Amino acid sequence: MKPDFETHIQGLLSQIETDGLYKRERLITSPQSGSIRIAGAEGQERQVVNLCANNYLGLADHPEIIAAAKRGLDEFGFGMASVRFICGTQTLHRELEHTVANYLGKDDAILFAACFDANGGVFEPLLDAEDAIISDSLNHASIIDGVRLCKAKRYRFANGDMNELEDRLKEADHNGARFKLIATDGVFSMDGYVANLPAICELAERYNALVMVDDCHATGHLGQAGRGTPALTGVNGRVDIITGTFGKSLGGAMGGFVAASQPIIDLLRQRARPYLFSNSLAPAVAAGSIKAIEIAEKADDRRQTLTSHTKRFRAGLESAGFELLPGETPIIPVMLHEARLAQDLARALDERGVYVAGFFYPVVPQGKARIRTQMSAALSEKDVDFAIDAFIDAGKGLGVI
Repeated sequence: MKPDFETHIQGLLSQIETDGLYKRERLITSPQSGSIRIAGAEGQERQVVNLCANNYLGLADHPEIIAAAKRGLDEFGFGMASVRFICGTQTLHRELEHTVANYLGKDDAILFAACFDANGGVFEPLLDAEDAIISDSLNHASIIDGVRLCKAKRYRFANGDMNELEDRLKEADHNGARFKLIATDGVFSMDGYVANLPAICELAERYNALVMVDDCHATGHLGQAGRGTPALTGVNGRVDIITGTFGKSLGGAMGGFVAASQPIIDLLRQRARPYLFSNSLAPAVAAGSIKAIEIAEKADDRRQTLTSHTKRFRAGLESAGFELLPGETPIIPVMLHEARLAQDLARALDERGVYVAGFFYPVVPQGKARIRTQMSAALSEKDVDFAIDAFIDAGKGLGVI
């Protein structure tokens, strides 16, 4: 490496450290679950209650999913070693796409290596400079990047502000937009808010716009049979494009998808660059994800447990005096506002056997640092109560409450 460039990079890293924004990864020595083992000092392991996984239904270590993944390995091998349009599509991939489409009530679906790639690849093939994308200001980074890669004109509206959304739709019409697409998260990952999809769909119909929803933090655990925010809010059939992931509720492995009408999926299969130039999903991931959807569709008991834990944990922290963002989803942000305080509380909770992560700029806006806790059906009531007690003890020790 060039010495001056390396010095520049070291300076950036030092500044990140000085600002209290440096992120450090911890080592997990067990499968993902409600209780996990992490590597400690001098090679020792510790058992902790896990409150920061996207493992909403607790399927990440489900034995039936593991068994299905093993069968996928045995029947289809370890990997495809190719992109799909050359020689990388197996019957297993199409089975998964059909399973996703049937689950979400769409004509077809297309697989990606991650939902980041799905969001990165969905806009550019469908829209061009004559068109407009109207995007919620708190949308996931993958939507932001995908919009940037598209030539369509870009408009933003404040999070959940339907008046401003209507203004942007009018502005796009005034500027001569041929087609308009409203893009929103179904659940906003840092806040836990559910998008106002009924109002969005009503405006879309009034102004002849399409609706795209990133439902990563909803598919599998929200709505009837876990079919996500369109089902939860009663707009099934009114959302044109759904993107999602297998990396959260649906087994927690990796991979993403777009589900939509047949012409949209067909065009993405022809022109979506992350699809055309990325390897097919590993057979084990595809097989396990099929089983995960099968389980999730029937998992009302797990969804009930998840709802119960969410209410229990939220009530415990609110009564103790913590500042929480309002909401009903399993994402429960504990607001600290300062990056260092978020990290200090995360360390204090780690010492007390609770596994959490502090979130701060640039993941969230300046002054909005927090610990984003997430409930899971893999937790027990005892785990939830243990975590509440740990938060109260650590919070009092740091003067948070």
